[in-house]
Amino acid sequence: MTAVRRALSSSLVQAFLVLIGLIWLTPLAGLFLSSLRSSQDTAEGGWWTVFAHPGQLSFDNYSALLENSGITQSFWNTVLISVPTTFLVVVVAALAGYAFAWLEFPGRDAIFLVVVALLVIPVQVGLLPVAKLFGQLGLFGSIPGVVLFHVAYGLPFAVFLLRNYFAEMPKEMLEAARMDGGTEWRIFLQLVLPVARPAIASLAVFQFLWVWNDMLVALLFANSGAQPLTVELQSQIRQFGSNIDVLAPGAFLSLVVPLVVFFAFQRHFVQGVMAGSVK
Repeated sequence: MTAVRRALSSSLVQAFLVLIGLIWLTPLAGLFLSSLRSSQDTAEGGWWTVFAHPGQLSFDNYSALLENSGITQSFWNTVLISVPTTFLVVVVAALAGYAFAWLEFPGRDAIFLVVVALLVIPVQVGLLPVAKLFGQLGLFGSIPGVVLFHVAYGLPFAVFLLRNYFAEMPKEMLEAARMDGGTEWRIFLQLVLPVARPAIASLAVFQFLWVWNDMLVALLFANSGAQPLTVELQSQIRQFGSNIDVLAPGAFLSLVVPLVVFFAFQRHFVQGVMAGSVK
């Protein structure tokens, strides 16, 4: 590890990493600059021409975007789908992961093997059967239906991840808490959850990004009043084709929210990803 740290601290490596970061950010910068240009300016030249003509930049596209009822409604639909889904997946997976890791109950190992087996089932396999079921239950086309689908397919990985993280906690720590009179519920809330904060933050980031950027599930399960931003942008492309003054700011808005969430939980996310990699 000392050699790795010494190599990463060299100025040449740091300059290379900065270069990679700038290359990775170039499409994002291009999208942002395009969102600040009119459709006429975009048709006449690429986004890099703003450096020679900075007068092209304005926030008129974003003002028009806020007046576009389809875009604003789909944005709030995306929030109403992503936030409850992430919350439910994290809560249910944390409870189930703790139960599989530290509670004894009949069939625990067999049930966990079923959860692991569900990891290999692709989403496409369940689209039609679940759509038929939701149609019978009256959930098809609604936001709750989309949320339930994402929760169901997000739980196997979430339970598997948190169960393995919880199982690595020292057994003596939990036994000492039980000897002091702590109930399982109190141990879970006051001991396990604070220790597992990095893993939970990593799971929340992964789940939020997956649901926020999803289009396949929403395209099938959401009607016109419940469709998220990804479906609305795709619809705008199909209907108007070259309305870049709407698509560019809408796409940037769809992109910047996950970036804000990632950077807000960056410290915990990195700790969760690196957990267990270094002894």
